[in-house]
Amino acid sequence: MSQERTSSARSLPVSFKIGLVFFALAGGGVFLLLNSEAGDAMSYSKLVPDVVQNPEAHRGRQLRVEGDLKPGSIQFRESPCEWRFVIERDGYSLPVSFPECVVPDTFRDGFDIKVTVRGYLQEDGSFTANEVIPRCPSRYEMEEKLKAGEEIPHAKSPPSGV
Repeated sequence: MSQERTSSARSLPVSFKIGLVFFALAGGGVFLLLNSEAGDAMSYSKLVPDVVQNPEAHRGRQLRVEGDLKPGSIQFRESPCEWRFVIERDGYSLPVSFPECVVPDTFRDGFDIKVTVRGYLQEDGSFTANEVIPRCPSRYEMEEKLKAGEEIPHAKSPPSGV
């Protein structure tokens, strides 16, 4: 009788075995994704009002927050390196600190830029960013600003033909 059980266990359909292996690998992949730094890549995007109005729902998890750079809010400290600024939207504002020395070239005051920050909401309601992503103005927006006499944020001289 023991030979019958052994032989019947070995005679499982090949498609069942392949499905079982696939399911095990997929489950392991999901587990690793949720329990590793790769899970941080799954941070979700929110607007400033969403985060400010409901901070408890956002603390302790990495997220992206999108807003407009508040004019005149950029401050830089050299030692230790840190950028501080405010992003706002619909009357709500979020103070942000970015503890790095270098920011993207287009991250400048006075250009009405939209900024996405990735990081963590702190207990005091401020946001500590580990990434700052300014939305570059489109070519047409930049041409309009240039025609109005404004400087282009990431070019030292105007582009040719404008």
